[in-house]
Amino acid sequence: MKKIIFIITIVFMAISCDSKKNGLTSGIDIGNIDTVVDPGSDFYQYACGGWMSKHPLTGEYARFGSFDKLAEDNRSLLNDLIKEIASTKHESETVEQKIGDLYNMVMDSVKRNADEYFPIVEELNSIAALKDKNELLSLIPYLMFNGIDVYFSVFVDADMMNSSMNILQLYQGGISLKQRDYYLDKDAHTTNIRSQYKKHIIKMFELAGFSHEQAKKNMEAVMKIETRLATAAYDKVKQRDPYANYNKMSIEDLKQIAPAINWDTMLSTLNLKNINEINVSQKESIIEVNNIIASEPLKNHIAYLQWKIIDDAAEYLSDELYAGNFEFYGKILSGQEEQQPRWKQAVSAVNGALGEAVGQMFVKKYFPPEAKERMIKLVHNLQNVLAERISALDWMSDSTKTKALEKLKTFYVKIGYPDKWRDYTKLEIKKDSYYENIKRTKRFENEYMLSKAGKPVDKDEWGMTPQTVNAYYNPATNEICFPAGILQYPFFDMNADDAFNYGAIGVVIGHEMTHGFDDAGRQFDKDGNLKDWWTADDTKRFEKRAKVMSDYFDSIYVAPGVHANGRFTLGENIADYGGLRIAYQAYKMTTKDNPLPDVDGFTSDQRFFLAYATIWASNIRYEEILRRTKSDPHSLGKWRVNGQMPHIQAWYDAFDIAENAPMALPVEKRVAIW
Repeated sequence: MKKIIFIITIVFMAISCDSKKNGLTSGIDIGNIDTVVDPGSDFYQYACGGWMSKHPLTGEYARFGSFDKLAEDNRSLLNDLIKEIASTKHESETVEQKIGDLYNMVMDSVKRNADEYFPIVEELNSIAALKDKNELLSLIPYLMFNGIDVYFSVFVDADMMNSSMNILQLYQGGISLKQRDYYLDKDAHTTNIRSQYKKHIIKMFELAGFSHEQAKKNMEAVMKIETRLATAAYDKVKQRDPYANYNKMSIEDLKQIAPAINWDTMLSTLNLKNINEINVSQKESIIEVNNIIASEPLKNHIAYLQWKIIDDAAEYLSDELYAGNFEFYGKILSGQEEQQPRWKQAVSAVNGALGEAVGQMFVKKYFPPEAKERMIKLVHNLQNVLAERISALDWMSDSTKTKALEKLKTFYVKIGYPDKWRDYTKLEIKKDSYYENIKRTKRFENEYMLSKAGKPVDKDEWGMTPQTVNAYYNPATNEICFPAGILQYPFFDMNADDAFNYGAIGVVIGHEMTHGFDDAGRQFDKDGNLKDWWTADDTKRFEKRAKVMSDYFDSIYVAPGVHANGRFTLGENIADYGGLRIAYQAYKMTTKDNPLPDVDGFTSDQRFFLAYATIWASNIRYEEILRRTKSDPHSLGKWRVNGQMPHIQAWYDAFDIAENAPMALPVEKRVAIW
């Protein structure tokens, strides 16, 4: 994830224009609005109620919102492109052959069902044949190379203290439920999830050819090891602390804290034998892995590794195994009622395996150069405004402001698509089985990633494919990235005026910029190094103001008896708040000489906030609310609107919100940071 330097100038690059004169639309679909609701009582329902009525949840979805709808629209476009390729024979080893053969492999239900679970039998037997722990330790890195999440994760990324260089990193992992809370929490919902997970493990072992008695014993071994891993893992709040997750050491020191693991074999198998340094992100977790390997009997490790194979492979095998996997992870964990249609699985598989190759086709057909040009101007305008806001802060010292402005000036901006594309020559796609192709894909990606260890960071590399409906900020490279996939309605509209585009994509841009100055991002300097560049007093003042935000979100009930987690979601909430403040000021400055007219009874200020709210419109199931509250650092869509508006004075002014309105907050209780 990762040199255009934007210099902050006095001249403000205005791109606004009179909507009527230039034929621009308001961008607002008034059918999305629930006019029965008072905006001061529930702005989310007011702005999005009509959208939610028009887009009821179907069985396929645990949540369906504006992001999901755009992703679905993009997937349909991609399906048309890929289907055309897949319908024609292509020369061997070309990108077209790989795209077409993989797509057709996923669509071939007859072959997948005939294969049943046999594509994984050889791996299951190899694990069952392990004779001692030396053989176990030799197998672990092989499984990691093939993308199986066992015990812990190995990856390569920028060294947080030396961001120009990549470093090998260890990270806690190995638990199939991903979140430690599912193994440890005692509330009724989590206890039920844990109980259902045990049943799921037994069922999946049986579908893979094991007897019920053996499946039950295997489940007990799996739960014992995964619970130990979860107990040692950092919770989701501590994982957001960059200093807590930086433990750089030599390989020799690693051998001292985890001697039961054969690190020489591990690194050699991963083609990393010349590596001398490593970041052990969560040292306690690796120490516990060491203890687990040393203390658990071999039979328990065999059961655990066999489970990881089954759990990873299930969605690539027969319909029966796919359905068994969906029954738990889809229905029970998220509340989904129906599986995705096969064509969506196929597009996702091709996207996952050859993402930039597909992205290159996508932008050629669907992303015009004018869109990129307008985005560049939007980004520049927002940078100028954030610079002005930083300069005007009354709680930050001049010395910290100077460094903050230096960091802002050196943001590396990526828009639409990369300047250079991935080479997929070494990726093999064969007609043996869907599962074997997925294994080769994962190995191809891991070889690509691990080959970067100890080498300089490539700042031109992208952390998302162009067709992705998302955006990101990467503190290690101090970059903001906006793929072509998100630069479409309702986030961006070339035919809409500035009130709409600043309220939608403008806030997204401001959001990513603010990540450079949120509770975690602010700890990285302009070069991407983890470094304390704040004065002690400025840090205290920031933390005091940020606590207002975390406390406010802690008080929100997302479901009966279930609170939001304000500390876990703090970074994203600060980014939403900053994005709104920055984008609103930028919109006002670009339109000050050409004020936008009222349209459909709404002022331009009202349309700004309606555009923002609409990008978070969604319907969501109860189970998914609970799952995301445990696992997602972003607040739920409703609270990205209703949790932010009470802190934004311009929203009160735009909709004449009374001081005693249900959503209103006294000025002294509002967040005041960027």
